[in-house]
Amino acid sequence: MIEHKSVLKEEVLNFLNLKEDGLYADVTLGLGGHSLSILEKARGAKLLGLDLHLPSLKIASRKLEKYKERVILKNENFCNLKRVLEEIRWKGLNGILADLGLSRYEIEESGLGFSFRKDEELDMNLSGKGKKAKDILNNASQKELERILKEYGEEPYAKKIARRIVEERKKKPISTTKELADIVLEEKKKGSKKIHPATQTFMALRIAVNSELENLKKFIPQAIEVLFPSGRLLIISFHSLEDRIVKNSFKKYSGKCYCGQDPCICFPEKKGKIVTKKPVTPNEEEKRENPLSRSAKLRVFEKL
Repeated sequence: MIEHKSVLKEEVLNFLNLKEDGLYADVTLGLGGHSLSILEKARGAKLLGLDLHLPSLKIASRKLEKYKERVILKNENFCNLKRVLEEIRWKGLNGILADLGLSRYEIEESGLGFSFRKDEELDMNLSGKGKKAKDILNNASQKELERILKEYGEEPYAKKIARRIVEERKKKPISTTKELADIVLEEKKKGSKKIHPATQTFMALRIAVNSELENLKKFIPQAIEVLFPSGRLLIISFHSLEDRIVKNSFKKYSGKCYCGQDPCICFPEKKGKIVTKKPVTPNEEEKRENPLSRSAKLRVFEKL
Protein backbone atom coordinates (compact mmCIF):
# COMPACT_ATOMS: atom_id res chain seq x y z
CA MET A 1 0.00 0.00 0.00
CA ILE A 2 1.19 3.52 -0.85
CA GLU A 3 2.16 5.47 2.28
CA HIS A 4 0.20 8.69 2.67
CA LYS A 5 2.00 11.68 4.16
CA SER A 6 -0.08 13.88 6.43
CA VAL A 7 -0.17 17.49 5.25
CA LEU A 8 1.14 20.29 7.52
CA LYS A 9 1.62 17.82 10.37
CA GLU A 10 3.85 19.98 12.58
CA GLU A 11 1.70 23.04 12.03
CA VAL A 12 -1.42 21.07 13.01
CA LEU A 13 0.19 19.88 16.24
CA ASN A 14 1.29 23.41 17.14
CA PHE A 15 -2.04 25.11 16.41
CA LEU A 16 -4.09 22.50 18.32
CA ASN A 17 -2.50 23.63 21.62
CA LEU A 18 -2.60 20.03 22.81
CA LYS A 19 -3.42 19.26 26.45
CA GLU A 20 -2.43 16.02 28.15
CA ASP A 21 -6.02 15.36 29.25
CA GLY A 22 -7.73 16.95 26.25
CA LEU A 23 -10.53 15.62 24.04
CA TYR A 24 -9.88 15.88 20.31
CA ALA A 25 -11.57 14.93 17.06
CA ASP A 26 -10.04 14.15 13.69
CA VAL A 27 -13.22 14.29 11.65
CA THR A 28 -11.62 13.26 8.35
CA LEU A 29 -9.44 10.50 9.76
CA GLY A 30 -8.13 9.12 6.46
CA LEU A 31 -5.30 6.68 7.20
CA GLY A 32 -4.79 8.14 10.69
CA GLY A 33 -1.52 10.04 10.24
CA HIS A 34 -2.58 13.24 11.97
CA SER A 35 -4.36 11.31 14.72
CA LEU A 36 -1.30 9.18 15.42
CA SER A 37 0.79 12.33 15.88
CA ILE A 38 -1.80 13.84 18.24
CA LEU A 39 -1.91 10.70 20.40
CA GLU A 40 1.87 10.45 20.51
CA LYS A 41 2.30 14.07 21.58
CA ALA A 42 -0.59 14.36 24.07
CA ARG A 43 -0.12 11.15 26.03
CA GLY A 44 -3.27 11.34 28.10
CA ALA A 45 -5.56 12.79 25.46
CA LYS A 46 -8.55 10.98 23.99
CA LEU A 47 -9.42 11.12 20.31
CA LEU A 48 -12.55 10.65 18.25
CA GLY A 49 -11.89 9.71 14.63
CA LEU A 50 -14.54 9.95 11.92
CA ASP A 51 -14.30 8.86 8.30
CA LEU A 52 -16.85 8.22 5.59
CA HIS A 53 -14.66 5.67 3.77
CA LEU A 54 -14.81 2.38 5.68
CA PRO A 55 -11.67 0.78 4.14
CA SER A 56 -9.62 3.85 5.16
CA LEU A 57 -11.08 3.68 8.67
CA LYS A 58 -10.01 0.04 9.00
CA ILE A 59 -6.44 0.89 7.95
CA ALA A 60 -6.38 3.79 10.43
CA SER A 61 -7.68 1.48 13.16
CA ARG A 62 -4.67 -0.81 12.70
CA LYS A 63 -2.30 2.16 12.72
CA LEU A 64 -3.80 3.45 15.99
CA GLU A 65 -4.04 0.01 17.65
CA LYS A 66 -1.37 0.91 20.22
CA TYR A 67 -3.63 3.71 21.54
CA LYS A 68 -6.98 1.90 21.30
CA GLU A 69 -7.82 2.66 24.95
CA ARG A 70 -7.83 6.38 24.10
CA VAL A 71 -9.50 6.22 20.69
CA ILE A 72 -13.07 5.97 19.43
CA LEU A 73 -13.50 5.45 15.68
CA LYS A 74 -16.74 5.89 13.76
CA ASN A 75 -17.69 5.32 10.12
CA GLU A 76 -19.49 8.67 9.91
CA ASN A 77 -19.72 11.88 7.92
CA PHE A 78 -18.20 14.88 9.71
CA CYS A 79 -21.44 16.79 9.28
CA ASN A 80 -22.85 14.47 11.98
CA LEU A 81 -20.22 15.43 14.56
CA LYS A 82 -22.66 16.79 17.15
CA ARG A 83 -24.83 13.67 17.05
CA VAL A 84 -21.80 11.39 17.38
CA LEU A 85 -20.58 13.31 20.44
CA GLU A 86 -24.00 12.90 22.03
CA GLU A 87 -23.90 9.16 21.31
CA ILE A 88 -20.49 8.68 22.96
CA ARG A 89 -21.42 11.12 25.78
CA TRP A 90 -18.58 13.56 25.31
CA LYS A 91 -19.62 17.02 26.48
CA GLY A 92 -17.30 18.88 24.09
CA LEU A 93 -13.87 19.03 22.46
CA ASN A 94 -10.61 20.88 23.03
CA GLY A 95 -9.66 20.69 19.38
CA ILE A 96 -11.01 19.58 16.02
CA LEU A 97 -9.14 18.85 12.81
CA ALA A 98 -10.72 18.53 9.36
CA ASP A 99 -8.37 17.74 6.48
CA LEU A 100 -10.59 18.02 3.41
CA GLY A 101 -8.23 16.33 0.96
CA LEU A 102 -8.26 12.74 -0.27
CA SER A 103 -5.42 10.43 0.76
CA ARG A 104 -3.14 8.87 -1.84
CA TYR A 105 -4.71 5.54 -0.93
CA GLU A 106 -8.20 6.82 -1.78
CA ILE A 107 -6.99 8.35 -5.03
CA GLU A 108 -4.76 5.55 -6.26
CA GLU A 109 -5.78 2.32 -4.54
CA SER A 110 -9.44 2.52 -3.47
CA GLY A 111 -10.78 1.59 -6.91
CA LEU A 112 -13.43 4.33 -6.63
CA GLY A 113 -12.42 6.09 -9.83
CA PHE A 114 -11.01 9.33 -8.41
CA SER A 115 -8.03 9.30 -10.78
CA PHE A 116 -8.14 9.80 -14.53
CA ARG A 117 -4.76 8.04 -14.69
CA LYS A 118 -6.40 4.63 -14.09
CA ASP A 119 -9.24 2.95 -15.93
CA GLU A 120 -11.78 2.23 -13.18
CA GLU A 121 -15.52 2.35 -12.59
CA LEU A 122 -16.78 5.91 -12.10
CA ASP A 123 -17.94 5.48 -8.52
CA MET A 124 -16.41 8.24 -6.31
CA ASN A 125 -18.87 7.58 -3.48
CA LEU A 126 -16.82 7.39 -0.28
CA SER A 127 -19.69 6.07 1.83
CA GLY A 128 -20.53 3.21 -0.53
CA LYS A 129 -24.18 4.23 -0.27
CA GLY A 130 -26.34 6.10 -2.77
CA LYS A 131 -25.51 7.55 -6.17
CA LYS A 132 -22.24 7.07 -8.02
CA ALA A 133 -20.49 9.43 -10.40
CA LYS A 134 -21.64 7.37 -13.39
CA ASP A 135 -25.27 7.74 -12.21
CA ILE A 136 -24.94 11.52 -12.41
CA LEU A 137 -23.21 11.39 -15.79
CA ASN A 138 -25.85 9.15 -17.33
CA ASN A 139 -29.00 10.58 -15.73
CA ALA A 140 -28.54 14.30 -15.07
CA SER A 141 -29.80 16.78 -17.65
CA GLN A 142 -27.32 18.67 -19.80
CA LYS A 143 -28.13 21.83 -17.87
CA GLU A 144 -27.49 20.13 -14.53
CA LEU A 145 -24.21 18.63 -15.74
CA GLU A 146 -23.11 22.06 -16.91
CA ARG A 147 -24.00 23.53 -13.50
CA ILE A 148 -22.03 20.85 -11.64
CA LEU A 149 -18.93 21.33 -13.80
CA LYS A 150 -19.12 25.12 -13.63
CA GLU A 151 -20.07 25.48 -9.96
CA TYR A 152 -17.99 22.69 -8.39
CA GLY A 153 -15.13 22.42 -10.86
CA GLU A 154 -14.92 26.03 -12.06
CA GLU A 155 -14.57 24.43 -15.48
CA PRO A 156 -14.49 27.04 -18.31
CA TYR A 157 -15.47 24.36 -20.87
CA ALA A 158 -18.46 23.21 -18.82
CA LYS A 159 -21.05 23.77 -21.56
CA LYS A 160 -19.06 21.94 -24.25
CA ILE A 161 -18.20 19.01 -21.97
CA ALA A 162 -21.80 18.65 -20.72
CA ARG A 163 -23.11 18.66 -24.29
CA ARG A 164 -20.57 16.03 -25.34
CA ILE A 165 -21.41 13.81 -22.35
CA VAL A 166 -25.09 13.83 -23.33
CA GLU A 167 -24.19 12.98 -26.94
CA GLU A 168 -21.93 10.11 -25.94
CA ARG A 169 -24.31 8.55 -23.41
CA LYS A 170 -26.96 8.23 -26.14
CA LYS A 171 -24.63 5.73 -27.82
CA LYS A 172 -23.78 3.85 -24.61
CA PRO A 173 -23.60 4.60 -20.88
CA ILE A 174 -20.43 6.32 -19.64
CA SER A 175 -19.09 4.00 -16.95
CA THR A 176 -15.32 4.34 -16.63
CA THR A 177 -12.72 6.98 -15.84
CA LYS A 178 -11.06 6.50 -19.23
CA GLU A 179 -14.31 7.10 -21.10
CA LEU A 180 -14.90 10.36 -19.23
CA ALA A 181 -11.29 11.52 -19.47
CA ASP A 182 -11.30 10.90 -23.25
CA ILE A 183 -14.45 13.01 -23.64
CA VAL A 184 -12.88 15.90 -21.71
CA LEU A 185 -9.59 15.63 -23.61
CA GLU A 186 -11.44 15.87 -26.92
CA GLU A 187 -13.30 19.02 -25.82
CA LYS A 188 -10.26 20.68 -24.24
CA LYS A 189 -7.59 20.18 -26.90
CA LYS A 190 -6.63 23.84 -26.61
CA GLY A 191 -7.03 24.03 -22.83
CA SER A 192 -4.44 24.78 -20.15
CA LYS A 193 -1.33 22.61 -20.06
CA LYS A 194 -0.62 23.40 -16.38
CA ILE A 195 -2.96 20.70 -15.07
CA HIS A 196 -4.47 17.62 -16.68
CA PRO A 197 -7.51 18.73 -18.72
CA ALA A 198 -9.81 16.36 -16.82
CA THR A 199 -8.81 17.57 -13.33
CA GLN A 200 -11.67 20.04 -12.88
CA THR A 201 -14.33 17.68 -14.25
CA PHE A 202 -13.27 14.85 -11.94
CA MET A 203 -13.15 17.21 -8.95
CA ALA A 204 -16.63 18.55 -9.73
CA LEU A 205 -18.10 15.06 -9.89
CA ARG A 206 -16.44 14.01 -6.64
CA ILE A 207 -17.83 17.08 -4.87
CA ALA A 208 -21.31 16.47 -6.29
CA VAL A 209 -21.40 12.75 -5.42
CA ASN A 210 -20.31 13.28 -1.81
CA SER A 211 -22.14 16.61 -1.25
CA GLU A 212 -18.83 17.95 0.02
CA LEU A 213 -19.57 21.68 0.07
CA GLU A 214 -23.02 21.26 1.61
CA ASN A 215 -21.59 19.00 4.32
CA LEU A 216 -18.77 21.47 5.04
CA LYS A 217 -21.34 24.23 5.57
CA LYS A 218 -23.24 21.99 8.02
CA PHE A 219 -20.08 20.93 9.83
CA ILE A 220 -18.49 24.30 10.69
CA PRO A 221 -21.23 25.73 12.97
CA GLN A 222 -21.55 22.35 14.72
CA ALA A 223 -17.80 22.20 15.29
CA ILE A 224 -17.71 25.67 16.81
CA GLU A 225 -20.71 24.86 19.01
CA VAL A 226 -19.12 21.72 20.51
CA LEU A 227 -15.72 23.27 21.22
CA PHE A 228 -14.87 24.07 24.82
CA PRO A 229 -13.82 27.71 25.52
CA SER A 230 -10.37 28.32 23.97
CA GLY A 231 -10.83 25.17 21.90
CA ARG A 232 -9.61 25.34 18.32
CA LEU A 233 -11.01 24.31 14.96
CA LEU A 234 -8.42 23.58 12.26
CA ILE A 235 -9.50 23.11 8.64
CA ILE A 236 -7.17 22.21 5.77
CA SER A 237 -8.70 22.88 2.35
CA PHE A 238 -7.34 22.14 -1.11
CA HIS A 239 -9.32 24.25 -3.55
CA SER A 240 -10.83 27.71 -3.67
CA LEU A 241 -14.46 26.64 -3.18
CA GLU A 242 -13.72 24.94 0.14
CA ASP A 243 -11.35 27.69 1.27
CA ARG A 244 -13.94 30.38 0.54
CA ILE A 245 -16.53 28.61 2.72
CA VAL A 246 -14.02 28.22 5.56
CA LYS A 247 -12.77 31.81 5.28
CA ASN A 248 -16.27 33.32 5.24
CA SER A 249 -17.54 31.06 8.04
CA PHE A 250 -14.62 31.99 10.27
CA LYS A 251 -15.27 35.68 9.53
CA LYS A 252 -18.93 35.27 10.41
CA TYR A 253 -18.27 33.54 13.72
CA SER A 254 -15.55 36.04 14.68
CA GLY A 255 -18.11 38.85 14.35
CA LYS A 256 -16.78 40.21 11.05
CA CYS A 257 -18.88 41.07 8.02
CA TYR A 258 -18.12 38.93 4.99
CA CYS A 259 -20.89 40.06 2.62
CA GLY A 260 -19.29 43.45 1.93
CA GLN A 261 -22.64 45.22 1.78
CA ASP A 262 -23.79 48.34 3.60
CA PRO A 263 -25.88 47.75 5.62
CA CYS A 264 -24.54 44.26 6.36
CA ILE A 265 -26.87 41.39 5.46
CA CYS A 266 -24.70 38.43 6.58
CA PHE A 267 -25.41 38.94 10.31
CA PRO A 268 -22.05 37.90 11.80
CA GLU A 269 -22.01 36.28 15.26
CA LYS A 270 -19.00 36.65 17.52
CA LYS A 271 -18.22 33.21 18.94
CA GLY A 272 -14.46 33.35 18.78
CA LYS A 273 -11.49 34.70 16.88
CA ILE A 274 -9.50 33.87 13.77
CA VAL A 275 -6.02 32.70 14.77
CA THR A 276 -4.53 32.65 11.26
CA LYS A 277 -4.91 36.04 9.55
CA LYS A 278 -3.67 34.39 6.36
CA PRO A 279 -3.91 30.68 5.57
CA VAL A 280 -0.88 28.60 6.52
CA THR A 281 0.62 26.76 3.54
CA PRO A 282 3.30 24.05 3.21
CA ASN A 283 6.93 25.13 2.88
CA GLU A 284 8.94 24.33 -0.23
CA GLU A 285 10.49 21.23 1.33
CA GLU A 286 7.08 19.70 2.10
CA LYS A 287 5.83 20.51 -1.40
CA ARG A 288 8.82 18.70 -2.89
CA GLU A 289 8.44 15.67 -0.62
CA ASN A 290 4.65 15.53 -0.92
CA PRO A 291 3.26 16.98 -4.17
CA LEU A 292 -0.31 16.42 -2.92
CA SER A 293 0.30 19.17 -0.34
CA ARG A 294 0.90 21.91 -2.92
CA SER A 295 -2.55 23.52 -2.72
CA ALA A 296 -3.17 22.94 1.00
CA LYS A 297 -4.38 25.89 3.10
CA LEU A 298 -4.79 25.68 6.87
CA ARG A 299 -7.09 28.11 8.69
CA VAL A 300 -7.59 28.14 12.47
CA PHE A 301 -10.47 29.43 14.61
CA GLU A 302 -10.47 29.70 18.43
CA LYS A 303 -13.68 29.72 20.42
CA LEU A 304 -14.25 32.36 23.08
